[in-house]
Amino acid sequence: MEELIRKKNGGHMRANLKNGVLYFTFPELERISFVTHAFSSRLGGVSENELATMNLSYTRGDDPERVSENFRRISEAAGFSCDRMVFSCQTHTTNVREATEKDCGMGYLRELDYTDVDGLVTNTPGVVLATFYADCVPLYFVDPAHRAIGLSHSGWRGTVNNIAGVTVNKMQKAYGTEPSDLIAAIGPSICQDCYEVSEDVVGIFRERYPKELWPSLFERKNEEKYQLNLWEACRRNLLRAGVRPERILVTDLCTCCNPDIFFSHRASHGKRGNLAAFLTINLDSQNA
Repeated sequence: MEELIRKKNGGHMRANLKNGVLYFTFPELERISFVTHAFSSRLGGVSENELATMNLSYTRGDDPERVSENFRRISEAAGFSCDRMVFSCQTHTTNVREATEKDCGMGYLRELDYTDVDGLVTNTPGVVLATFYADCVPLYFVDPAHRAIGLSHSGWRGTVNNIAGVTVNKMQKAYGTEPSDLIAAIGPSICQDCYEVSEDVVGIFRERYPKELWPSLFERKNEEKYQLNLWEACRRNLLRAGVRPERILVTDLCTCCNPDIFFSHRASHGKRGNLAAFLTINLDSQNA
């Protein structure tokens, strides 16, 4: 395995290697006994060429049998059932869908019967939420008081339109979640040093965030380009939604800084597979 480049301003994520499959976890979430979570790497699968090896997407031109084998391997390594996964259908919206028992296998065992879903929530044990990445930000939500969870995909559009807040609101309405009880995690994704954007994108962030936050959200690179900090923007969205600052976990791993470990759209110029985030309430937790 290549040596990881870690960002100093993030929390240390744990690298786990099992049966040749490398995946990452937040130690703080591992200590919550009723949930299992993971973020995949590109190592330990059977896909080839630019999709090598742990591609977790059926839409990148890969052999479907290879993709299914990759899902089987990551699920076995991380400790959840791939047959109970529920996939997102990401189109950079802020649509968040509640997943229930009847959704198990959606996207893996059978075709999705919904579109335009970038976030998923559930309080059903055994339902495995799955969302997909190659630089965008995975957001994990755990409500220990009501035993409910959420998982959302936040690219720059999802971030500026506050899918973090939408997810918290969905959990409030569906499960009675108090934002102050939530533990939220910002997973491996592109860091500010790697994320160059144009003036028009920064202009939208200027409209949505107060001026005093601008220095922490973006820096001018030249007359036309800026470096955008999605991690800080997501953290600010979580704070605005009522999540306590000490309960927000921020990754120390950039997908673009580590292209041999993670798929990165920026680093590969689009020639890549997909990573995945997973979050589930353990089936045996309902009797705990």
